[in-house]
Amino acid sequence: MRRIHRTGRDWAVDIALVLFAACFAAVSSQSIPVPEDLGQAWRTADQVAGGLGCAALLLRRRRPVPLAVALILAGSQSHYMTGPAMVAVFTVAATRPWRATAWVAALVFAPLPVFLWQLPDLSEDRAGSAVTYFALIAGAIGWGLFRRSRTQLIASLRARAELAEADAESRAERARMEVREEIAREMHDVLGHRLTLLSVHAGALEFNPGGPREEIERAAGVIRESAGLALRDLREVIGVLRSGSGPEEGERPQPELADLGRLVAEARAAGGRIELAGPPAGAAPPALVGRTAYRIVQEALTNVRRHAPGAAVGVRVAGGPGEGLTVDVRNTRPTGPDAAPADGGTGPGPGGGTGPGSGGGQGLIGLAERARLAGGELTALPADGGFRVHAWLPWQG
Repeated sequence: MRRIHRTGRDWAVDIALVLFAACFAAVSSQSIPVPEDLGQAWRTADQVAGGLGCAALLLRRRRPVPLAVALILAGSQSHYMTGPAMVAVFTVAATRPWRATAWVAALVFAPLPVFLWQLPDLSEDRAGSAVTYFALIAGAIGWGLFRRSRTQLIASLRARAELAEADAESRAERARMEVREEIAREMHDVLGHRLTLLSVHAGALEFNPGGPREEIERAAGVIRESAGLALRDLREVIGVLRSGSGPEEGERPQPELADLGRLVAEARAAGGRIELAGPPAGAAPPALVGRTAYRIVQEALTNVRRHAPGAAVGVRVAGGPGEGLTVDVRNTRPTGPDAAPADGGTGPGPGGGTGPGSGGGQGLIGLAERARLAGGELTALPADGGFRVHAWLPWQG
């Protein structure tokens, strides 16, 4: 027999039901018609059986169906079993499956056709007592079914609430992950751009230490400025990660499409051969579209410096409201001393390089994700010995 762990509330409910069955038997004993030929011994035995039936209700949580069957069968011979039988069938209806409840109900109401057939020959007291018995048992079953439905409803609502809470936590976690991915992309784009500028100018100083003083001063100034900006960006990103939230709006201005000229000027100052066509004059694109286009060009120029030093780059930005914004960055075959071979056109970035400092294609993957989040698309493929990054971004009219 399986053990049932009962709480204090369970014990209180069980004892209350035992007292209810006993009180019901005591109150209804005066109204139960008993044949006159039955002696005092039978009455005493009937009362003892009723008491044992009430005490047996303490087993209702372990064996509700056998207990209900035993009390129903005993009730056909004992007049004090109605109360315990009511509690037993209520327990079955409230806790057992539909099939078990149906079998118990069938056992209870099996004598009903015989009773209806004999009803004209029964005395008024016996007929009234039988009708009351069947009505009470039917009420107990109905109340048990209602209790079970209510318990299932509460359990369903609780499960839904727990599921909704878990879903809310999952959405919050996804939101935090998206924020961190966005921060990682910002670190890759911004710091990668600054550090490649540092690398280019430091390399120029290393290989040409005896150059004109003006060029050395200019290169040193670019190195100092780029290092300061890189440190500032790094502090901002680390501050965001520590606080768990983004910087306040307006604390750090985000780049726009109009900043492409400044970006290209910085790259030219590092010795890059870059031709810029655009951006289109007139209305500015939405902030997300402009910032995405800026990051695409920034990452493409960074990859050219890494993987295709000495290559000429053509940047073309065109489009307008209603037709979208097109960003096209092409570089020629690398010509620098550290350039990748011309047949390595399957590399991760412009020029196809996969040498030291290569990002393994993560930058282009991040760009494709940026374009997708903005509602556009991006392709990056080798072209004519070089590399081409092409993106289309939506620009609503």
